[in-house]
Amino acid sequence: MLLTVFLTVVFCAAITLMLLSAVTFIQDIRFFSSAPKEAQAVLRPREQELFCGARAIGWTLMAFSLLMILGVGVVAIWDGARSGYTFWQYFLRFVFIFTVYKLYDMTFFDWYLLCRARFFQYYFPETASVYNGRRYGYNIKSQLLKLLVIFPAASALAAWICTLAQ
Repeated sequence: MLLTVFLTVVFCAAITLMLLSAVTFIQDIRFFSSAPKEAQAVLRPREQELFCGARAIGWTLMAFSLLMILGVGVVAIWDGARSGYTFWQYFLRFVFIFTVYKLYDMTFFDWYLLCRARFFQYYFPETASVYNGRRYGYNIKSQLLKLLVIFPAASALAAWICTLAQ
């Protein structure tokens, strides 16, 4: 269980690093396809880097975050295979990681960074009018769908595949 908690923290840190690299350093509007249509409509492409080498730093951090995410998956599966995990043990590990991540995403990214700290609006001020007055992020229905349906189903599928491979 301790390893699962550690992997969850690493997974959340990797997603945070990915967000920070995309918003602060790379600043490519293609990364914001999950933003509401109103925000996408007002986003302006950033042709000029924030500072010399910002995009190189951003892509390096993005690659590192992707490696961290891959590492979480590899270690979670390897440790489960080494320990002789059953379907339910794999399922609980995966669903725990995804559930904590989604709750972190909903509270830290959507509620705090987007609505309270106005982090995204600082780097993309043209979107401020879209997010003004919101108490929570823009996509609660899709967030809850992921939390309650998609992530448990993906966890069950991954657990099933892992148990078949043993």
